[in-house]
Amino acid sequence: MKLLIRRPEQSDIQTLHQFFFHVIQDTYAKEGIAELVDDQQREWAMKKQYVAMDIESQGKKRFFWVAMGEATNDIIGTIEYGEANEIIQQTIKEDLSHCPEIGTVFVHPDYQNRGIGTRLLQKMLTTLEKQKVHSFCLDSGYKQAQVIWQKKFGQPDYILEHFWGTNSHHMIWQRVLPLREKK
Repeated sequence: MKLLIRRPEQSDIQTLHQFFFHVIQDTYAKEGIAELVDDQQREWAMKKQYVAMDIESQGKKRFFWVAMGEATNDIIGTIEYGEANEIIQQTIKEDLSHCPEIGTVFVHPDYQNRGIGTRLLQKMLTTLEKQKVHSFCLDSGYKQAQVIWQKKFGQPDYILEHFWGTNSHHMIWQRVLPLREKK
């Protein structure tokens, strides 16, 4: 699939908001937790805030890549990095000021399992290397995403058992660059 990966623009804001909402709703449904509407709203608000931080700071506070379908020019994926979230900071309990979190790895449901997330991740790892970032962290509470991250990065460094309820764990990875992900 032909893909254009670029930085977001001010004109993308509304489309990104809709994209985030759609992917979050789909993810919650696939995870069997669609009834957690308030949680979905909180996550959506956070993603909107992150993209606003990127645009306003020109990538200094948050930094996004957006994947566009070249044929359709639609947003079909995102990835970002920024300051590690509260769960990561409280769990790792060390200075993470030079260890950003990779997050908002979203792929539109119609385009999942086509390597788009992998291409976005490779682009982000290259970006971090060019910016002389030496390590990153990543976390996930979604079971389906955890399987993907374990394939790419191995076992997580931290598992917060039953964090989201019985048998719903939260996983955190902390990795050093340069890193060539597993295929």
